[in-house]
This record gives sequence, C-alpha cells and structure tokens, in this order.
Amino acid sequence: MSKPTVSLASGFRRLRIDLAYDGTNYAGWAAQPDHRTIEGELTEALSKLAGTPVEPVVAGRTDAGVHAAAQVVHVDVPTEVDDTENWAFRLNRILDPDIRILRIEVAPAEFHARFSALSRQYEYRLADGNQIVKPLERFNTASWFRSLDVQRMNEVSALLLGEHDFTAFCKFREDQTTVRNLMKFNWMRLSSGILVADVLANAFCYSMVRNLVGAAVAVGEGRFEKEWALAILNNKERVSDSYVFPANGLSLVNVKY
Repeated sequence: MSKPTVSLASGFRRLRIDLAYDGTNYAGWAAQPDHRTIEGELTEALSKLAGTPVEPVVAGRTDAGVHAAAQVVHVDVPTEVDDTENWAFRLNRILDPDIRILRIEVAPAEFHARFSALSRQYEYRLADGNQIVKPLERFNTASWFRSLDVQRMNEVSALLLGEHDFTAFCKFREDQTTVRNLMKFNWMRLSSGILVADVLANAFCYSMVRNLVGAAVAVGEGRFEKEWALAILNNKERVSDSYVFPANGLSLVNVKY
C-alpha cells in the first residue's frame, strides 16, 4: 500500500509530539460528539497554545479504553508561534494527569505521524486461571477464569504471522483495508504469573489485536486446535464478538519510524 503524498503548508512548521495516556476514562482516540476522547482533549489544549484551531494527526487510533505508553502525533502550527519548546510543560499543566506529554520537537516537513510509521507495537496483559489482579494493575491487565497453555498460544500465534487479509479478526470500517503484515505475535508468562503478548505489525485494523488475543486464548484453553484459527483466517470468516478481549489489557508501546 503506497503512502499518500503529504506536504506542509507554507507559513506553518510541523511538531512531533510523543505522549502516553491511560485510556480508561476515554471513548478512544478519535474525537466524537458528546464523548471525552484523547484527540478531543489534546486538540483543545493545543489550539489554546497555538492561538488558532489545529488538527493533530496520530500514528494509530486506539479504541475506547485502550492505553498508550508511546503514542506519536504531529501537528502543524503557525511559524509565528515561537515558544513551542515550553509546550510539553504547559500542556501537562492543562491536560488531566491521565494524559502526559513526553516530549515535543520540531519535525522535518516530510514527517507524518501516520504515513511515515513503519510499524506499531502493542502489548496485551492477561491474568488467567482466576489470578488476583492487583489494584494498581487493574487498569492495564485483563482477566480470564480458565488457565491457559502458553505453548499452545504461541503455536497458534505463529501460524498467523505474515501478510494476510485479516478480515476474520477486524471489525469492518469503510475507510480501512484489512490487509496487514503481522510481524510478531508471541506470549510469555512473567514471574508474577501474568501473561503478556507482544504484537507487532505494519498497522492494525479496528479491534484486530483484541480479536487475535481472543483466538489465542481459545486455543490456549483447549477449546480449539491451532488449525481452527488458520482456517478462519484463510476463509475470511468474521469471528464472533465474544472473542474480542477487553480493552483494558491493551497498550500501544512503540511506533517505529
């Protein structure tokens, strides 16, 4: 898929903004009428500092309740705005504590937060076997009542690697292709007992990671054999919404350029 040509309008300069957020109390990234969103909060704060309406462009739109440890945004501001070196501090004074600006820097004119990105990396944390989720981990760790076999989960996850049409694992959106290159999908169990999935792709479609997690869990608990997941992938059969795992376990942890 070719990247669109994007140029910077004259009279503006482009800023790259790295940020993190707890998505618990937000209806996702994208601005929505009558809903609190990350984009809505950030746009309002940025526009206040720029003295004019601005439109941030994000590396990857996260769903409602999903977190980010390393999200990337670019925004174009008028060249006469000359105090942007203090914007990280000022934005963190304006924004609620569940959104934090990590750094802001002037970006090359050709930099594009979305189209320049080579890959996005997510982490999914899961407490299986009725483990007790500690109070401070309840925001970023989902739970599952059955015990899971990590080896089986890694076997099925490996079958899904590569470039495929992931229609079976994505909710339909008119403006979005479902062809993606899944470069990494593996599981490990921490010493605490928590399962962590490391998922890397060139890009993800709507709910794709949480669907992939659901498929791995179905195999990990013995409900299906690994070939089941490969069959629905190849047949492009949309899996039931019951396989979409909760948003709170999911975090965007890296965007590579």
